[in-house]
Amino acid sequence: MIRAPRATGAFVAALLAITSPALAQEEAAPEAETLRPVRLIQPEQAGATLSRSFFGRIVARETVDLSFEVSGKLQILEATEGDQVVEGDVLAQLDLAPFERAVERAELSLLQAERDAERANALARSNATSRVQADDAETARDLAEVALREARDNLEDATIRAPFTGLVASRIAANFSNVTAGQPILRLHDMSQVRVEIDVPERLVQRVGNPQRIDFSASLPAIGGDVPLELVEFQAETTAIGQSYTVTLVLPPVRLASMLVPGSSVTVTATLPGADDGLSLPASAVLSGPDRGAAVLAFEPAGAEEGTLRRVAVDIRSETGTEFVVDGLPQGAEIVGAGAHLLRDGQAVRRYNGLTVEEE
Repeated sequence: MIRAPRATGAFVAALLAITSPALAQEEAAPEAETLRPVRLIQPEQAGATLSRSFFGRIVARETVDLSFEVSGKLQILEATEGDQVVEGDVLAQLDLAPFERAVERAELSLLQAERDAERANALARSNATSRVQADDAETARDLAEVALREARDNLEDATIRAPFTGLVASRIAANFSNVTAGQPILRLHDMSQVRVEIDVPERLVQRVGNPQRIDFSASLPAIGGDVPLELVEFQAETTAIGQSYTVTLVLPPVRLASMLVPGSSVTVTATLPGADDGLSLPASAVLSGPDRGAAVLAFEPAGAEEGTLRRVAVDIRSETGTEFVVDGLPQGAEIVGAGAHLLRDGQAVRRYNGLTVEEE
C-alpha cells in the first residue's frame, strides 16, 4: 500500500514527459498563424495615359425636314433618296398654275388701284371730291401692291430648293399628292461636316473634369487607319438611361468621306491624360491621422512572404474622390491596398496570394 503512490507519481511524470512536446507544438502553432495576410499593391505612375473604346455613330452636321410654305398639289418630286444635291437645286415643286393666276390677278388689281388713285387725286385738286376719298384711293393702291408681293412670294414658295449642299435622306411625301403648308416633303442631311456621336460614362467625365482634355480618334477601315477627331460639343446633362454624356466629335476633311453616311457605326478611342507626376493609389489605401495628415502602410519584406508594415506620411491630391495621387513614395514600393485602417504600424504580416487548395 505504501508503494502505490510512488507508482502513480512515476506514471504521471512519464505521461507529462510524453505530452509536453505536443503541447508545446500546439502552443507554438498559433504564433505562426498570427501573421495576418494583407493584399499588397504597387502604385502606378499617375502620368500614364488611359484609353477607352466606344461605339459611335455617324451623324450629319444638321438634318432638316423641308416643306412648302403654301398648300397645293405636288407636281415635281425628282430628288431620290441618297442623292447628293447642291445648294439651290430644285428638289420639289407644286403645280404653279394657281399661283401664276394669283399673280396676274394681283397685277391687274394694282393697275386698277393706281388708276383710281390718280383719278381721285385729280378730282381732289379741282375740289370735285374730298381729300378723304383721294386718301382712301391711295390706301387701296398700297394694299394692291402688298397683295401683288404676297402673290409673287407664294409663287416662289411653291418650289423647294436645296438650302445647302447635302444628302437626300428620305422622301416623305408622294408625288402628285395634295400637301398642306408645313407638311414635311423631304429630309436633307448637311454633310459639310461629318460628325460622330458617342456616349461617355459619367464616371469617365468626372475623372477628367473637362471633356476638352480627352484626345479622340476614330478607326475607319474605309479610309485606312485612325483619324483624329475634334470635340465640337457635349450635352451638359446626362441621359436618362446609363448616366452618360452625349459627346459630338467632328472628322477632319478626309478622302472617301462621302462613304460615311448618317447611322454608320464607328469605333472611337478616347485617350485620357494622367497627372504630371506622383503615384496613383485607390482611396482604400490612404489613411488619415489625428493631425488630418495622410499616410499609407508600406510593406518591408523580411523574407519571401513575411514582412513588417511601416506607416509612411504622404501628400495627396484628388480630382475624383475615389483615386488619389500621392507624393513621397519611392517607385516600386508595395502598399497595403485594402483594409489599411484595420492594421497598425510595425505589425508583422504576410503577403496575401489568394485562396489556395491543398491536395491530400
